[in-house]
Amino acid sequence: MAAFYNSLKYLHVIAVALSGALFFIRGVWMLIDSPRLNRRWVRVAPHVIDTVLLLSAVALTLIIQQYPFVHTWLTAKVVVLVLYIGMGMIAIRHGKRKSVRAVAWIIALLLFVYIVIIAWRHDPWPL
Repeated sequence: MAAFYNSLKYLHVIAVALSGALFFIRGVWMLIDSPRLNRRWVRVAPHVIDTVLLLSAVALTLIIQQYPFVHTWLTAKVVVLVLYIGMGMIAIRHGKRKSVRAVAWIIALLLFVYIVIIAWRHDPWPL
């Protein structure tokens, strides 16, 4: 499995970029009340991309033998990921007012950047 490390890492990074870009675009569409937000591919693509992202993340943890709740940087990524998902859900679909959705979207974007920094530095306190 270690022979696939570089390929998995590139796949993971591509999935991160696609996931983040699509979340950003969906947030903009939410802010401007775009009907694009309700297109089928816009509702399906994030699930496909995030599944690839999650599967590649699990495979990478197995290859590098570092695990959440054992290694602090991966624990931080998982905890912040849960917060990001929650804020993302509020931002895109579940916030009752647009102002709430907008604030949740900005918080989610900041959490996304923090996750990327943690991953890059392998440090939960990278700042």
